[in-house]
Order: sequence, then C-alpha cells, then structure tokens
Amino acid sequence: MRQPIYNSGIPGILKSVNLACRPARVRRVARFGVHCLIVLLCTFASASDWSSSEKQLAQKIAAVTGPGAAALTIQNRSSLGKRDTEIVQNGMESALQEVGVRLVNNEQAATSIAVSLSENQTAYVWIAEVRQGTADSAVVMVSVPRTAATTRLPDSMPMTLVKTLLWSGNKPILDVAILEGDASPTRIAVLSPEDLSLYRMQAGKWQAEQKLSINHLKPWPLDLHGRLIPTRDHALDLYLPGVFCQTASAATLNCRESDDPWPLGIISTPSAGSSTAPLLAGFFTPRRNFFTGVIAPAIGKFSAAPKFYSAAFLPRDKYVLWLFAATDGKLHILDGIRDQISLTDFGSDIATVRTNCGAGWQVLATNADDQSGDSVRAYELPDRDPIAVSAPINLPGKISGLWTQANGDNAIAVAKNPETGSYEAYRLTVACN
Repeated sequence: MRQPIYNSGIPGILKSVNLACRPARVRRVARFGVHCLIVLLCTFASASDWSSSEKQLAQKIAAVTGPGAAALTIQNRSSLGKRDTEIVQNGMESALQEVGVRLVNNEQAATSIAVSLSENQTAYVWIAEVRQGTADSAVVMVSVPRTAATTRLPDSMPMTLVKTLLWSGNKPILDVAILEGDASPTRIAVLSPEDLSLYRMQAGKWQAEQKLSINHLKPWPLDLHGRLIPTRDHALDLYLPGVFCQTASAATLNCRESDDPWPLGIISTPSAGSSTAPLLAGFFTPRRNFFTGVIAPAIGKFSAAPKFYSAAFLPRDKYVLWLFAATDGKLHILDGIRDQISLTDFGSDIATVRTNCGAGWQVLATNADDQSGDSVRAYELPDRDPIAVSAPINLPGKISGLWTQANGDNAIAVAKNPETGSYEAYRLTVACN
C-alpha cells in the first residue's frame, strides 16, 4: 500500500471478527469431547443465523413471485464450504415452501430463481435473481453476518486471475504498454524515470528498437509514478508528475512542463485503430504521489472527488460508476448523485478489466501486505460493497503501479522483486471458470 508523500499514512482498516466461537489459548491439552462441543456450538450458532436469513430472503422472493411453481438454483461464490452450502440450500428450499413457493424442475416452471452466495469483507451477501417469463428480472438480497466458524477457504471461485510476466529488468520502471499483439505481445513500450524504450519480440526475447530520453527540469518526487497511453495521432503519450511528453515521430520525444490532467479511464475505439477516448481525467500532484481530487469532466454533480491514489470505472446500463482508492484509506464510489463509502481492505491501487465473465467488468484491487508484498484479487460490485470473484494472486514485492490497458481486457501491474532486485511488469487477465 502506498504512503502519501509528506502526508500521514493511510489508517489501517480493522477486519471485524466474531470471537464468540474462537478457542482461547490454553496451557493444558483440552479433552477431545470439549473440542467437539465447541465446534458443535459454533455450527449451531451459524445455522441459527442462516435460518433467519433464509426466511428473510425467501419472503423477499415470494413478494416478487407470489405463490406458485418455480425452479431454484444456488451457486456458491463465497468462502462457505461444501457442507455449509448444502445446509443453506436445504434451508432455502424449506423456507421457500413455507411461503408458498413450490419448487419444480426447470422444464415445469415459468419462474426461475437463481441464488448466488457471495460475500464482502464484513458479511455474506445472498443475492436472488428472479425471472418470470419474458418480464425483466428482479433482484433481491440479504446480508448474513460473518462468523469465525464459517470463515473458510472457498471450494471454488467463478473466475481465475492470471498473471503473465511481461517484462523484467534491473532499472526502475513506471509503466509498460502493449503496442502490438493482444494475446501474445510482440512489441511493447517501457517507461522508466529517465527514458522511454521500445522493444520487439524476436526469437523469444525482447530486442531493443530505440530509447528516447525524457527531459525534465525539476527533480522527480520520492515516490515516482508515470503512465503510458497509446494514441492514434502519435504513438504514445507520457504522463509524469509535472511533465507531459509525446512521441512526435519514430525518433523524437517532445517533453514539456505541464499540469495537464492524467487520463483515469480510457476506452479504445476499434473503428479508429489504436485511438483512445478518455472517460475522465484527474490532476496529479507534481511533488507528491496522489491525485488532488479535481476531475474533468464532472461526474454528475461532483466536480471533485476525495484525494486519491488510483481510480477505476464500471460501466452500467445508463451511467458509469467511478471508484476511488482515496488517501483516507476508504473506497469512495461515485455514481453522479451519491458519494458512497465502502470500508474494504483494498490497497491503494485499483483497475478494471472487461471480460466475458459475470457482470462483464471486474475490479482488480491490491491488498497490501508489509511482509510478503502485494496481492491482487478480482471483485464485482452488485451493490455498494465489493464481492470477491477470484482467489488472490501474489506478486513478488510491493506494487508501484496498476493500470488498465487501452483495450480494456487486461491490466499491467509493476512491482520490484525483493529477492532478485529486478523490476517486473505483469499482465493481469481474468479467466471464467
């Protein structure tokens, strides 16, 4: 997790843990029967909580469907184990029958109920999507308190986050852009603090094509960040603190002092080749390591966001949802009308990728760990709180940059490997399970 330069650090976020069923440390060996009793009590406590939530969700579903026949499917996307999932499924079937919903096969039902068992950092979130004939689907949900007894590794996740080493070198790098080859990159640009280097893949190795120096009058800040943006009119735009550069020709890089805003969200335009259309831009502080919060254009009624380290967007049907990893340690979600705050264990770097999985767009977020470096995980936002849809993957060292690529289907993460001392860039993609 980044620390703001010349500012106080991000306050730690305490994870809520239910200690009611956690065994205390003891000096003597407890008898086997006592351990069994503790496990059973924890299980019964969890089952009691689930029973109440099952009835609550069943009542919400019945309010949509009314009494009658329906087909039910339940998919576990949370950390509940197989046995617990079966208990919840049996409980949901009983609760639905109690409120007049008769469960039948898909072939016999005009109404389908798809329940997804998901979770966020503080609770399980059960989401039911109800479809009746050709009418639009309705979504209802309930939150189920998380207990220590039910916190387990997931049996499966709907998606897999995949990392592919794209570049490794001895000198610091800030960003990498894929210029040619989507599935298998054949040409890349590597941004370092002092130059821009172009490489082409030949005989299984990156071969240098050219190196262009970056001219800047003022010294760089301590925690330096930079961004590469491919464009149509010229090959690349370079954004650094207080400096903007463009590749005017194959052998020329023009740099100038600038306070121009950095693109926060970009979408490539297929009909225009490699052109990109910025969705939003933010002003980066030249002497520090975060954005001021001033954005252009405005997001609905918001002409500014909280000071933030990184931002990501999620397209919705009629608007774009913007997420900001703010310097106050919170995730701010702006939809143009509200600034909602979600308390997560996200680090300071977030990005989004477009896929054929789930909702179609997923959020990639770091989870800082001072001991082993940073990990990245994929999330979706059915409501205010993010829900994990992939297991985390670890990167070797702290992540210094996480940017969505212009085509939107992958992100680039930059980190320094503490064991080798090399600077590495990984391409992150999401695969559907």
